[in-house]
Amino acid sequence: MSDRDEHIIEAAGRCRVVVQNGRVVEVGTPQIQDCPLARRFACPVTEMTPEAIRENIEGRIRSFGMCTPEREVLAGPDFVIFGASELLSSAVRRGDLDAAVIASDGAGTLVAANPALIQGIGGRMSGLVKTSPIPGVIARIEENGGAVLDPETAAIDQAAGVALARSLGHRRIAVTTAVAAEAAAIRERFPETVIVAVHTTGISREDAAVMAGAADLLTACASQHIRDEAAKAALLQAGTSIPVFAMTRAGKAIILGKVAETDQLVVVHGARLPVSGSRSPSPLC
Repeated sequence: MSDRDEHIIEAAGRCRVVVQNGRVVEVGTPQIQDCPLARRFACPVTEMTPEAIRENIEGRIRSFGMCTPEREVLAGPDFVIFGASELLSSAVRRGDLDAAVIASDGAGTLVAANPALIQGIGGRMSGLVKTSPIPGVIARIEENGGAVLDPETAAIDQAAGVALARSLGHRRIAVTTAVAAEAAAIRERFPETVIVAVHTTGISREDAAVMAGAADLLTACASQHIRDEAAKAALLQAGTSIPVFAMTRAGKAIILGKVAETDQLVVVHGARLPVSGSRSPSPLC
């Protein structure tokens, strides 16, 4: 186990942020100028600047202990209706999925069969590139039914996470990934797995095509290439500002199951996809 405590996140606008020992030590340059979702954060990012993103990350550290031993791992209410964690926690809660393979700061890849654990980790974290093991966080995850892939290194390896989930007896498994090659490898090795493509801002045209061919659910983020690929084959779109596309019947069932479960008002309308909202991330890239 390394003694160095370091966590690398691609935060709002795919801005590279480094947190060490509970402090933000580096903030890069965001790839976009505005994001409607970031404006709705608990600590809103109203201007996509390094300073505003630093304040957001520092707010997360204070409020729920992100990247620290105080990290909270459970959550109940939705942060957004069609976020990846909301869709997966809902599917597990309904019994349509057995477990989800996700990644957490302080723990890396893990298997979660507890909807509150899926939401508590995934709803508060996106774009985790690298993390260091935090024993207290790992213990808290395990206390709530999670299984961490590698407690010694906090490795992020989603394909290995699916293998772990299967070894634990799960068969209806979903996995999140931001890497096109990883999505394709998981589809080839574990064809029955529900693959959720996340954190797609800045993805190349080639990788967007690979993701669209491998994933059941595609989160569009600020990617024009994902929207273009979804236009060719998507079966269903959830949301308009930052849409999520169902590329398969399995993905479609997860979105419709969430619609059936939610108390929020929803409009269902036939249309040529993608449908753009009045506000989208800017610029799409």
